[in-house]
Amino acid sequence: MQKTGLVLSACARTWKSVQMASSGVARRNPLENKVALVTASTDGIGLAIAQRLAQDGARVVLSSRKQENVDRAVAALQGEGLSVTGTVCHVGKAEDRERLVATAVKLHGGVDILISNAAVNPVFGNIMDVTEEVWDKVLDINVKATALLTKAVVPEMEKRGGGSVVIVASIGAYSPFPLWMGKEREESIKETMQIRRLGKPEDCAGIVSFLCSEDASYITGETVVVGGGTPSRL
Repeated sequence: MQKTGLVLSACARTWKSVQMASSGVARRNPLENKVALVTASTDGIGLAIAQRLAQDGARVVLSSRKQENVDRAVAALQGEGLSVTGTVCHVGKAEDRERLVATAVKLHGGVDILISNAAVNPVFGNIMDVTEEVWDKVLDINVKATALLTKAVVPEMEKRGGGSVVIVASIGAYSPFPLWMGKEREESIKETMQIRRLGKPEDCAGIVSFLCSEDASYITGETVVVGGGTPSRL
C-alpha cells in the first residue's frame, strides 16, 4: 500500500508539472526573440497559430491573399498587445513569397520560424473524376509552393544558427471524409472520435508553438496528429 501511494504521488506531481508547462506557467515567453512567418494566417487555424506564437514571445509576420484580411487580423492581434505585422502573400506567386521573407528580414532582421499553413482543396469527390487542372493547382500550392518557401527561408535561418519549419496538413491525408452539413452528421462524426468533440483552431496552436521552441530541439521529421483520436494511420 505504501509503495502504491508513492507511485500515485509521483504521478500526481508529474501531471501537475505537465499542466504547468502546457499552460505557460513553468516557462514564460519560450519563443522570445524569435521571428515567425505564418502563411494563410488571417483566419482559422493559421490565425490561431499566429496568435499563440506571438503570445509566447515571437515577433510574427502573418499573411493572406487579400490586404483587407491582413489589415483586420493585424489590428485584432495588435489590439491584444502582440508583436504582429503582416503582408499580402499568395504562396503560389514567387514575388509574393520573396516579399514575405524580405518583410521579416527588413522589420526584424531575419527568420527563425516558418509555419506553412496555406493550402487548397478545390474538389470534394471521387478521385477518378479529378481533372488535370485540379491536380496542377493542388501540387502547385500544397507541395511546390511549400518547398520553395522553405528554400527561401533556410538561408535566413542559417544566418541565425538554425530554425523551425512546421507544415500544416489535413487529417484527410490519412482518412478521407465526405462533405457534411447538419447536426445529425456532426454527432455521427463525434462518435468516431475518442474525445467526442470537434476540434477548434486553438487546439492546433499549442503544439505548433512547442515544436518551434527549444523544448522540441531534438524533434525533427515527425508527423504529429491533432485529431481528437480520429483514426490517423495509413
